[in-house]
Amino acid sequence: MITADYKKYLLEFKQPAGTSRGILRTKETWFIVLRENSKIGIGECGLLRGLSVDDRADYESKLQWVCDNITLGEEQLYKSLTQFPSIQFGVEMAFGSLQADEPFEVFPSAFTEARAPIAINGLIWMGDKGFMKKQIAEKIATGFRCIKMKIGAIDFDTEYELLKSIRDEFSVSDIELRVDANGAFEYSEALDKLDRLSKLHLHSIEQPIQAGNWDDMGDLCDQTPLPIALDEELIGVFTDSYKRQLLDSIRPQYIILKPSFIGGIQGSDRWISMAEDRDIGWWVTSALESNVGLNTIAQYTFSKNTTLPQGLGTGGLYTNNFPAPLEIEKGTLLYNKTQKWDLSLLGVTF
Repeated sequence: MITADYKKYLLEFKQPAGTSRGILRTKETWFIVLRENSKIGIGECGLLRGLSVDDRADYESKLQWVCDNITLGEEQLYKSLTQFPSIQFGVEMAFGSLQADEPFEVFPSAFTEARAPIAINGLIWMGDKGFMKKQIAEKIATGFRCIKMKIGAIDFDTEYELLKSIRDEFSVSDIELRVDANGAFEYSEALDKLDRLSKLHLHSIEQPIQAGNWDDMGDLCDQTPLPIALDEELIGVFTDSYKRQLLDSIRPQYIILKPSFIGGIQGSDRWISMAEDRDIGWWVTSALESNVGLNTIAQYTFSKNTTLPQGLGTGGLYTNNFPAPLEIEKGTLLYNKTQKWDLSLLGVTF
């Protein structure tokens, strides 16, 4: 008989992480642990307070409901959790882990066999100019060829000069530059800023204006000299008809998939299918999960055979992350099978 319980865990950042919505020092996350005979399955529910659509007062009671009704099975539980996309993903992950030959190899592939890496971007957190410049130098020195810089926390001219200093030293063929505005631009000034940024031959900009302004975002996507990627815009878009309406109204150049925000594997598959039908590009980004969630996201992403660098370089952010086979080397994410999983900090033994 299958049984389930859930556990809360507080991840602690090695250094404060600056975003346009403030400074992050800790990251709360939740785990569903399944047991059946001698097997264990674990899934992470990657809630991000203040941003996840399921950041609700009844979140923990919904986790308890899942555990109390675990015998309903994966599909029935998933369908009952539409308003809780991070728990949907946790359920998918937990059942996938339970059913896998190896509990952490939910999508066996050349990646999990340590034969093929995943290209990733190096993430530059917001901060003062000196702090951001130091991060950029470290990423380039360690072999990253794609850098994503969060902008919108300090003045635009300073951020622009930082980006320009990179481009002055490294050509487009040397370094791919992406920026993430997290909705920081006002619509009235956005097109001018996009025009300036395009002169630096950036790959793309994520979410230049606040989500929910479809008409304004559609106008920007239509006129922009710099490809626009939707990120926060996808949060809370639950039905297929609403997804189609969003993509057809805005017509972005790219969409960014955070499985914990959009219903996990099934939710990501639906967005990918609709985007590809419309010639819209996409890539996958973790939402600051622990190595447990990052592992499944990486394996899923590899299974989609995409060649774009992905946003999966977040495993080293925390002082108390779980030891895992995931390693970053020269701008790629590797699965090193000589390294073992250790979830003793969570009180789980495999």
